[in-house]
Amino acid sequence: MRPILLAAAALIAAPVLAQAPAAPNPQIDYPGFQALTADVGPQRAERLLPFARFKAEAAKPEVLLLDARSSDAFAAGHIAGAVNLPFTDFTAESLAAVIGANPNRPILIYCNNNFRNDAAPVRMKARPLALNIQTFINLVGYGYPNVWELGEVVDFDDPAVGWVRG
Repeated sequence: MRPILLAAAALIAAPVLAQAPAAPNPQIDYPGFQALTADVGPQRAERLLPFARFKAEAAKPEVLLLDARSSDAFAAGHIAGAVNLPFTDFTAESLAAVIGANPNRPILIYCNNNFRNDAAPVRMKARPLALNIQTFINLVGYGYPNVWELGEVVDFDDPAVGWVRG
């Protein structure tokens, strides 16, 4: 009897679901996102740094080491010298406040999927959804072309990483 009720409910709901789609939200541009992603892909492929070079670049005074994980995850642990701006808080204004007036400032990024530990506070994300990807795309999309990414997987317990526990 239960399958018959589910089938009847589906038949009743079908006309509602089949109605014309709502007008597109003018504040969301998926084709623009697709184009930006296609444009950024080759650049990102050339901007993946081995760990030793990443650490050397991060030590330079003009370089920003940006951690886009949540505030809670950052507080629980991060690479020494990193500045936190959660990805969910990215806006033109918040990025300018953290990055400064020079849009060409070198920005280094890392995220959960750069750590093999897969333990709090850096639980691994699904590979196609790794925060590194969205962070890189968004920084370039907001007008910051000098983005570089840690291209290796490291152990946050390795003293060379410089992990600061919260």
